[in-house]
Amino acid sequence: MAGSSHGHTPAAWTGVIIAFIGFCVAGAFMVMAQPVGFWVGIGIVLLGGVVGGIMRMMGMGQKNEHPVHQVADKGQPAGAKG
Repeated sequence: MAGSSHGHTPAAWTGVIIAFIGFCVAGAFMVMAQPVGFWVGIGIVLLGGVVGGIMRMMGMGQKNEHPVHQVADKGQPAGAKG
């Protein structure tokens, strides 16, 4: 699941799914004109970001092993072997 593409990690998926659920809850309560439920949904959206961040700190996020993230040697372009 965790490949070289940005965001394909358990931390990213979990955070986005929780935020999406919060978005749906907030939208439903907004249509029903229930401000308390709307703000609870917004709280769930924020919770998704917090959970994703905690999971990333626990090592379930993307690793910085991608060649673009590596610093090149002096005088060498990124990705060049020297």
